[in-house]
Amino acid sequence: MQKMTSFQPTTLVAGGAGFIGSHLCETLLQRGHRVICVDSFLTGRRENVLPLTNHPAFTLIEADVTEPLVLPGQVDEIYNLACAASPPQYQADPMHTMMTNVLGTGHLLELARVKGARFLQASTSEVYGDPETHPQTEDYWGNVNCTGPRACYDEGKRAAETMCFDHVRAGQGDARVARIFNTYGPQMRPDDGRIVSNLICQALQDKPMTIYGDGTQTRSFCYVSDLVEGLIALMQVPVAPEGAVNLGNPGEFSILELVEIIRELVPGTARPVFSPLPTDDPRRRQPDITRAGELLRWQPRIPLHEGLRRTIPWFAAHLASLPPIPADHMPQEARP
Repeated sequence: MQKMTSFQPTTLVAGGAGFIGSHLCETLLQRGHRVICVDSFLTGRRENVLPLTNHPAFTLIEADVTEPLVLPGQVDEIYNLACAASPPQYQADPMHTMMTNVLGTGHLLELARVKGARFLQASTSEVYGDPETHPQTEDYWGNVNCTGPRACYDEGKRAAETMCFDHVRAGQGDARVARIFNTYGPQMRPDDGRIVSNLICQALQDKPMTIYGDGTQTRSFCYVSDLVEGLIALMQVPVAPEGAVNLGNPGEFSILELVEIIRELVPGTARPVFSPLPTDDPRRRQPDITRAGELLRWQPRIPLHEGLRRTIPWFAAHLASLPPIPADHMPQEARP
């Protein structure tokens, strides 16, 4: 008599070689999924998924989601994390950034419709812009500069959200939207412009730690394993929420406080220097995660000090192969 086997879902992760995507792929494999990682490698790194390539349930496809994606066989879940996510990257080709969000989301939604797959869109706290409501709840419509230098990303993500909810309203399938707040951890690109990677690399290389503005602006930092748990919980909840769901750590820290924690963990670090604040940089950013707690039974578990303690050794181990990070490298403080 043939032994019954448990269902093994097939999950596609677009942008799966990126920082969050690679952690998501690894966790899904650990949980028994077949994983199809799709990445153009414009900003994703092959090194992030290299340890997964020998896994029998892992498939790697190099493709750009701005082109239609045709796959044989069943696909049960699609996570869309495909998009450059920092100013040095998305401003290098802002039209491609916008098209990744719009065309890419459209192509993946169509694939989800054809396959009958659940779809999860990785949106961003940037849809709130420089918020006038604090902390930010999902029903806040935001304060976004729709023509500024960050608009290709911010407005692209807002458009992608609209497409997901129109997909549902049109009866085309199931879609869920996560609004991701600042996330950090191992496998971040050292040159991505995120404030955490900037400061850690500068500290480890004994460079002055650059603070933009006066450092009193605040952010909330979520360790990557907590964020991945939230994404999976949102995908697995039986009934798709009617609106977006914030995912992030509600602990609020000023940039000055972040600098002091890193200086404590990297003794002998050079003192910080101050530079002008970038255009449209949000003054405060903190998620209200009440909805995630009620719908998903989710909340982050790793405090900032502990998460940085886990993250800094990864950068230290990779510094020999990393280019120096200049002290005036432009920050990217609020992307996933």
